[in-house]
Amino acid sequence: MNQVYFRFYAELNDFLSPERQMLSFTHTVDKNPSVKDTIEALGVPHTEVDLILVNGKSVDFTYLLQGGDRISVYPVFETIDITPLLRLRPQLLGEIRFVLDVHLGKLANHLRMFGFDTLYRNDYEDAELAQIADNEKRILLTRDIGLLKRSLVTHGYFLRETNPKRQLREILRRFDLFRSTVPFKRCINCNGLVHPVDKKEISEQIQPDTLQYYNEFYQCDSCQNIYWKGSHYQKMLQFVEEIVKD
Repeated sequence: MNQVYFRFYAELNDFLSPERQMLSFTHTVDKNPSVKDTIEALGVPHTEVDLILVNGKSVDFTYLLQGGDRISVYPVFETIDITPLLRLRPQLLGEIRFVLDVHLGKLANHLRMFGFDTLYRNDYEDAELAQIADNEKRILLTRDIGLLKRSLVTHGYFLRETNPKRQLREILRRFDLFRSTVPFKRCINCNGLVHPVDKKEISEQIQPDTLQYYNEFYQCDSCQNIYWKGSHYQKMLQFVEEIVKD
């Protein structure tokens, strides 16, 4: 049995028991486990970690702990450049895309409303979520810590909030997305892209009263759902402005 010394920083303390938060603590390990396995055994999913220093030196997840090691664990850095150090997760390339756990349907709708590519079904299995996140390089959003500990998941985030509206603000802040929103770009129902459509093309699919009072219509490329700027649109626009303003 060996003793090592851990210190977790910033929001990583959310995953620790109160007596271990915001301070250095002693932890006993059997033989020489990897630093990744030990961090996750303490309750912190690897997807939340971006930098590990052991005795002041940057290491990766495969490092095997030695007796007396002093380990500092840091969260994902979004605004600080740590390029000279060993970043633990591959950088996401191109557009940020999400896949959401089964209990996050309202958040999925909100993210789609703001224009973000968001996969969601209410019957995903955990293994399927991890596979999608890996294959399509999507950020997995969940409130299941165990799901984020799956080795296939390289980019994931544990939602602290439980209210969908606050969850949306949390995600926009966490990934610095306020300036990346493109409201009403995507279909809330299926995540497909929405484009303008000629009124004549969809006239047989719309109620006569709607055709009489509205001239601008939009249609989803995937599910063919039709949208127009009625009273519901005004409520959605008010919601978007409220979120962006904050």
